[in-house]
Amino acid sequence: VNPASGGNFFRCGDMMDMHHYPNPKKFYLYDAMRVNVLGEYGGIALPTPNHTWFKDKNNWGYVQFKDSKEVTDEYIKYTEELKTLSLQGYSAAVYTQTTDVEGEINGIMTYDRKVIKMDEERIRKANQEVIKILGEPF
Repeated sequence: VNPASGGNFFRCGDMMDMHHYPNPKKFYLYDAMRVNVLGEYGGIALPTPNHTWFKDKNNWGYVQFKDSKEVTDEYIKYTEELKTLSLQGYSAAVYTQTTDVEGEINGIMTYDRKVIKMDEERIRKANQEVIKILGEPF
């Protein structure tokens, strides 16, 4: 049970869920009695012409890049940080977000799901490296 995603920490539920943007970061809070997770991180933006909700400059992200290579490189940099966090007791991390959502252009895919903005093979490999640190999945 996740009692509060990203804040309002009370000693209840099964996990402590913290959020940090844009990069993964260890928090000053840690709960030895519950699972510690990074419930949100990321926000790597890539505006993709003709595949955004807004056609003008109202699109938004925490950090913005100009091409797929830069976005993928930043994502890989964040997975390197996740490796350190996993060794420090974090059990899970959730990248924000899988797809663009209206004006937020932080997705791995565009709003219309027609363009994958990152190099799939590179991010798959990076994610698998993080998982291996924690051991093989069930």
